[in-house]
Amino acid sequence: MIGFTDHNDSSFIAETSFVRAPLNSRVVSSSVATPKKAQSKGKAKQETLDRVSLDVQQALILEDLLFVLMGTEGIYITFHPDYSPEEEDPLQGIKFVVSPSLDPSLSDLVERVLPLGTYYTAISAFIENRSSLEYGLVNHALCAAIRDMLRDYQTLLAQLEHAFNTSGTFSLQKLWFYVHPTVHTLSLIYQLILELATADDPSNELSSNSSSDSDDSEEAARNEALGLGGAKLKAMLSEMGKASADLASGSGIQVKGGEVLTIIYERMQNMSGDPTANVIYGKLLKQAGKPYVQMLRGWVSSGRLLDPHEELLVKEHRFINRATLEIDYVDEYWDRRYILRDGSISPGSSKRHQTGVPAPRSVGGRMPGGACVPPLLESWKHKILLAGKYLNVIRECGIGVPRDNAIRDEEELSMEDERFYKFIEDAYSHANRTLLQLLIKDQQLVPRLRSLKRYFFLSQSSFLTHLLDGAATELRKSSKSASVVKLQSLLDIALNTDSAGDEPLFKEDIKVIMADTGLYDFLLKVVGVSGVIKEDGGIGEEEPKKEKEEKKSMQAIDALSFDYNVKFPLSLVISRRSLTLYQLLFRFLLHLKHVEQALSSMWTEQKTHPWRCRVPNHVEFTNWRQRVCLLRARMLAFVQQILAFCTFEVLEPNWHALEKKLEKVTTVDELLRDHVDFLDTCMKACMLTSSKLIKACSKLIVVCQTFAFYSSSFTKSANQALAAAAEDPSSDASKSKRWDVLNKFEANFNHWFQIHLDCVQFYASSDNVALLPLVVRLNSVKSA
Repeated sequence: MIGFTDHNDSSFIAETSFVRAPLNSRVVSSSVATPKKAQSKGKAKQETLDRVSLDVQQALILEDLLFVLMGTEGIYITFHPDYSPEEEDPLQGIKFVVSPSLDPSLSDLVERVLPLGTYYTAISAFIENRSSLEYGLVNHALCAAIRDMLRDYQTLLAQLEHAFNTSGTFSLQKLWFYVHPTVHTLSLIYQLILELATADDPSNELSSNSSSDSDDSEEAARNEALGLGGAKLKAMLSEMGKASADLASGSGIQVKGGEVLTIIYERMQNMSGDPTANVIYGKLLKQAGKPYVQMLRGWVSSGRLLDPHEELLVKEHRFINRATLEIDYVDEYWDRRYILRDGSISPGSSKRHQTGVPAPRSVGGRMPGGACVPPLLESWKHKILLAGKYLNVIRECGIGVPRDNAIRDEEELSMEDERFYKFIEDAYSHANRTLLQLLIKDQQLVPRLRSLKRYFFLSQSSFLTHLLDGAATELRKSSKSASVVKLQSLLDIALNTDSAGDEPLFKEDIKVIMADTGLYDFLLKVVGVSGVIKEDGGIGEEEPKKEKEEKKSMQAIDALSFDYNVKFPLSLVISRRSLTLYQLLFRFLLHLKHVEQALSSMWTEQKTHPWRCRVPNHVEFTNWRQRVCLLRARMLAFVQQILAFCTFEVLEPNWHALEKKLEKVTTVDELLRDHVDFLDTCMKACMLTSSKLIKACSKLIVVCQTFAFYSSSFTKSANQALAAAAEDPSSDASKSKRWDVLNKFEANFNHWFQIHLDCVQFYASSDNVALLPLVVRLNSVKSA
């Protein structure tokens, strides 16, 4: 025998058999020891075991197993013949095969142990791969937890090697006795890392028969059709960044952050009947969730989003900041600055933001990366989002955010700890309470809303009467010719001379503006009628021409509106959308008020001599005058009833209801919702959300307005009739003309009045019961 030491060495004297000293198998002959290095490179021919005894076979195979358990092939246990390091995915692990010449009684036990080599190589490759920077903190923490478990495995291997080297009774059965619990443990970790490795790209799954050349060609054809096959596009996407490519398909986003925690949690739930799986996955979930929990604690307690790898469920749009709000205060800051990555916008809502939300995974339908909310946090995600939002609003107002020391930073929490959810609840309550106090008390929200009501809802509107009287000449001009500067000066004078009530609050924030579009055309666009707004969002070809003509002919009184200056953070409540609704209601009320004044002026004119004098033997002229006055009275009654209904039965009651809600409001979101609901309710009750009601009401009001414009023409016709009656009653040439004009006005008014009444009755009996009082009012006008 050729050995590495002298045969006379004492360590060999007492060793009489390989059963008592299996370590001698390594120095039996050069034919066994020498090929080791070459065999590992696949260059030497494997030796057969059928020519040696069973004890020798066991000793030889034990030595190989110690190598295989560390991921290295031995002499008689080698890599699978199909294994190729260049082609195989290391995350799938290396498969080993045992020499067919091994005795079947030993081969069965060896086959049971061999999966450990596959598991160990796969897990080691996973740790090495997922420890890179781009996989994020959750993956790093998971790898650290798995590495700690592998230390126990490596300690076991060291003990097994020591037993192999020192104990003459160490056998394959003993090896299996010691490692068989570890087989189950590593298999659990292996199945987990296999799911993590293949979740972002299911095509990576290990299956030698799962993909064929035809599948590859089909996939290549699809990629080519989608423009994903060229190097140019890849370079372009590299320059533009990964963001747009990731959003196109969930498979473009790596498995990280919340998705990792979700996969671990789901596996733990699916294997809840296995105590070992519960322990292993529970420990991994706790350790991997530590950085996630730490980021969440920082967000809900300070409003700072420290998420460099986009793992958290909250996403920040940094381009939306306070500077943009100072120019055009919109609710973009509130709705879009911070959002949930999964796109959900309110509790229980199925709606999602259309932009910025990645597509779900093609397999399983799970949201990718940070967009995947861990199941334990699903019911808390909106409070988590709002807590940080509230704190950011407070901080951007220059107010320091106090830290809640109820739970110290160094105190460890996990997603399965009830204290963690109490911490979230306390942080949310604290942030909500602080911001609510800032808005209502410090920023004087309620007085602001009262001033909006006063200026836009014609409440205590003596200043508006002064404005309309002082600016009558300017308001008769076209909207382009009217001077906004002059109108603003007249508004300031009207506000300063307003004698109704106390000094107007925030009068310096009210500004005169001229709308670009007529009120009713704009409302019809909003509700999408008459093909104005097509299904693709475009505007019809004929509409721009119509709008252009209307802009030229629109009077300043029809375009007059108010703007209101609101600073952050009140702009979150009085947003651009809210202010637009205030403006629409104001323009509608102003139009009614203007028509009412015009009809009232017509009544004043009809008290002059041509309308009051007696004309004997001129029954036709007397009837005509009575019909004109009656029609004017009906029109005035209609306009006054609409104005009174909108003011006293819609705006005032809803405003008082809003005031009561504001006194009891407990959350900022409830405050925002109550304010939006108030405006939406007012718009609906004032008939400004239904296309049929808008068209019928607008036609009717325009008929009344046009009739009032004909006041001087009617007076001229009356003078002509009186002159003709004084000369010759039968020579009244203008009789038929004045009756034609009157009949047209009567026909138009009666037609549109009936249509409007029918529409109001229909909606009052279906989905808008707030219109019921208006039905009674309109019926009184009809019977007049």
